[in-house]
Amino acid sequence: MLIPALAVALVTVAIPGHFDQPQDGFAHERTTLRPSNPYWAHLDPAPINAALRQVRDFTKPQANGKPLFPGAVTMYVHDGKIVTHDRTGYAVLYQDQQTQLPDDDRVAMRKDTIFDLASISKLFTSIAVIQQVEQGRVDIDQKVAHYLPEFGVNGKENITVKQLLTHTSGLEPFIPLWSRFPDIPSRIKGVMDVKPKSTPGTTYVYSDLNLITLGEIVHRVSGKKLDEAVEDGITRPLGMKDTGYNPQDKDRTAATEFQATPPRGIVRGEVHDENAWSLGGVAGHAGVFGTAKDLAILGQTILNGGTYNGRRVLSEHSVELMLTNFNQQFPDNAHGLGFELDQRWYMGALSGPGTAGHTGYTGTSFVIDKASRSIAILLTNRVHPSRDWGSINPARRAVADGLANALAVRANGKQWRATTSGGTLTADRPVEVFVDVDKGDKLTVQHWDGTVWQDVRTITTTERRWVATEQKKTRFVYTKAGQYNGRGVYVHARGDVTAEGWSAARR
Repeated sequence: MLIPALAVALVTVAIPGHFDQPQDGFAHERTTLRPSNPYWAHLDPAPINAALRQVRDFTKPQANGKPLFPGAVTMYVHDGKIVTHDRTGYAVLYQDQQTQLPDDDRVAMRKDTIFDLASISKLFTSIAVIQQVEQGRVDIDQKVAHYLPEFGVNGKENITVKQLLTHTSGLEPFIPLWSRFPDIPSRIKGVMDVKPKSTPGTTYVYSDLNLITLGEIVHRVSGKKLDEAVEDGITRPLGMKDTGYNPQDKDRTAATEFQATPPRGIVRGEVHDENAWSLGGVAGHAGVFGTAKDLAILGQTILNGGTYNGRRVLSEHSVELMLTNFNQQFPDNAHGLGFELDQRWYMGALSGPGTAGHTGYTGTSFVIDKASRSIAILLTNRVHPSRDWGSINPARRAVADGLANALAVRANGKQWRATTSGGTLTADRPVEVFVDVDKGDKLTVQHWDGTVWQDVRTITTTERRWVATEQKKTRFVYTKAGQYNGRGVYVHARGDVTAEGWSAARR
């Protein structure tokens, strides 16, 4: 049990190493992407190479006899350095839902393959909304019906823009616009007329309808259609030349699903999402296509506080708001204004309170870790040719973990890492500890009072920094209970150490 009188003093210490302490604030606004490698970025190449091998292995038949995805592009960025830009497999492999193309007709994956980003499109819509906030046209605390009067019906009168951005509006996740309504105007009206599924503000429900509505707000207040607003406000100023809706260079796009209903065959160069397709390929929730390099530019723009290569698209204050958790009452669904936050199910060991990103149904993953100024991108065509061949989340975590584990956890001298649940480490002199554990995991810190070990602190959250203990004989007990892995628990100690279930680790 916790003994308040013996509460351990943990003090942040500066131990030489590249990522022993998280970065504060934004990166320098002049930081731009440049080619590099793990060595020059002070990263351990072994975890990166292991992650890339895992991605390649996912393109091979899995337990069900089918690949998790035909191909992928992976990119890692750290401190503006592109340390990995890898491609594997095929952009087009199937001619229908089961039959692979002849070798000569297959299209190999390229580093600059253009992917259907699916719900990563939501970030572009959210940024477009915040740009309207900066221009004084939108207030996030204002009711949506103020901008779209036709929305304020059927119990939606008090829903705010912020609730749309944070998925707390109460709107249901999805309605089949493409099959329920005959044309674009009636489909938009269907969204405006929908009734909330729950009382606005009381639950977190991830909903495409939120972002479709936000796209309509951008159109209404700016006078520009969403694709024009995104191009004028984001992709053109940032030089994201391969990013946008309804791509012209279809030969560079990765194929997605074979669709029989609606009868589209192998979808390539058109948005996979049926609702976005029925809206002409431009919608708030889906429709953006892009490359890994372009996504990295967007990620670095966020890390820089809203600017890239001399072009500012957001103020630092706006970026901070987009990365602020407005869903504290829904602890498993941390969410900023558009960005998902601290989601270990796909952010893996990069996850933390300052980690932002999004995923896409087509097999895409975008993670921005402000604390380490790093970006992890995985773009795949996992729905090619079927959406039913398995979850891509293990691949998403493998990619995020690869970069996280490449970040140094160093100390001067020997250090230990907990390797088994229930493992104990005892040190007779002061120690420093680095903790990054999953929800449910815990590290119990104990002191010897001359007779028994007394619990003085239990660490159950992500610290991601070296901290020092009091000058007492100390024991650490690590217990694993969470579903996912963080970077782990490291102890740096001087003097005699007894360890069981801990391994010596020094990088």
